Amino acid sequence: MSRARVRPTREETRQRLLAAAAGVFAEYGVGATTVEQITTAAGLTRGAFYSNFSTMEELAAAMLEDHLARSWTHNRTLAAHHPDPADLVQALRQDTARRDDPLHQNPLLQVELMLFVTRTAELRPAAAEHVRTMRTLVGAIADAALRARGVEPEVPPQQLGMILVALEDGLRLHRLIDPDSTPPEAFYDALDALQRLATGSLHS
Repeated sequence: MSRARVRPTREETRQRLLAAAAGVFAEYGVGATTVEQITTAAGLTRGAFYSNFSTMEELAAAMLEDHLARSWTHNRTLAAHHPDPADLVQALRQDTARRDDPLHQNPLLQVELMLFVTRTAELRPAAAEHVRTMRTLVGAIADAALRARGVEPEVPPQQLGMILVALEDGLRLHRLIDPDSTPPEAFYDALDALQRLATGSLHS
């Protein structure tokens, strides 16, 4: 007796499209990619695409939302296990547990997606929400890490988050423009320098 074919769930189909889109976008660029290229890479039909997303822009916004949800859960767990700032930066450097997050693996694609979504007026609030949430997440983690070392931050967590997220995004662009002077570890090197500046007075 032949086994009944098990159809993928809607969520499984959606995740296959997101993963395939990340690979195709990385190869051809977001603006040059077609629906057919994505569905071919995913092994799905055009109907599967349009049953999940109305436009390519909506797909891009969904990829940012998926990345944000993964980042929120993963980074808070990592920070809980590494409350010391230096330990946390080292853990971030060695973090290999996020291979299922395509945007974490390709941060330049993340920037391209944000610009792509921002150009669509009705989806711009999604990009803005992504930025605000990342600032909140990063700021809360940085504030807690500094306090764990006995440092009372002189700026609120939201401002800390704004500074650090802007630093990371800026270094991503610098790496795109001048990779020779901006190594992949540039952001973590900057975090190391900042935490030494913040906690240096404790050792003087």
